[in-house]
Amino acid sequence: MERDRDGTRRRENAYARIITAVFEKHYRKGKDEFTFKREELAEFAKILDVKLPKNLGDVLYSFRYRERLPERIAVTAKAGCEWIIEGAGKGRYAMRLVRCQRVVPRPDLIAIKIPDATPEIVSMYAQSDEQALLAKVRYNRLVDIFLGVTTYSLQNHLRTTVQDVGQIEIDEIYVGVDKAGVQYVIPVQAKSGNDRHSIVQTKQDLLCCEIRFPELVCRAVSAQFLDEGAIAMFELAAVETGEVKVVQERHYLLVSSDGLSENDLRTYRKLSGKP
Repeated sequence: MERDRDGTRRRENAYARIITAVFEKHYRKGKDEFTFKREELAEFAKILDVKLPKNLGDVLYSFRYRERLPERIAVTAKAGCEWIIEGAGKGRYAMRLVRCQRVVPRPDLIAIKIPDATPEIVSMYAQSDEQALLAKVRYNRLVDIFLGVTTYSLQNHLRTTVQDVGQIEIDEIYVGVDKAGVQYVIPVQAKSGNDRHSIVQTKQDLLCCEIRFPELVCRAVSAQFLDEGAIAMFELAAVETGEVKVVQERHYLLVSSDGLSENDLRTYRKLSGKP
């Protein structure tokens, strides 16, 4: 196990050295944005004598969706801002300075208990935390409960290309309809472990859905496992400034039938304003 952790640290350090070298090549004081090419990662890996990963894109994926950028890069940001990496077309990326945007679960929210409808065999054989999270959201109809819309899973891990962005992947995409007949497309982003909710991914998901499903209302959802086993659900929206904001947040705890008491039900009725 220690060997695995050491290997992870070496990989993260290698990734940090590569992306820092790319940053230092292009950044000048006062600059808020620059573009670079994917092949520059390989060039600097050779210069730094760093072993490249089998999937070169994992270097970028790591800092776009999972890890914070190295401190050498972070310290150049203006107060209240941070650097992000966005797609800028095929094989091209843009590093931009934007206002800090964090999607972090609120610690003061009640966890609403939901009878767990996840098939045990699915829980047994889920290959990753992300797969397990997507399965629990799907089988327990948490998107429906959260948004108040009847939804259906259309496709998971949808890989496609968006003009001026490049290749993207949506964790899962739902379509749905409400009681008035309005139809929706709902991209779902799943996060577990140390992964952070990615504002970049949310903006890409929204853009993709607006292009592919222009007649549908797009509502972006992000889900995350919490330490106590609950699932945090966020609805996210892009505003005119280009920022991504939290529209609403709920926490759900999946329980067995005997884990939901009459007192719980009374509490939920009171919270909803029902007698």
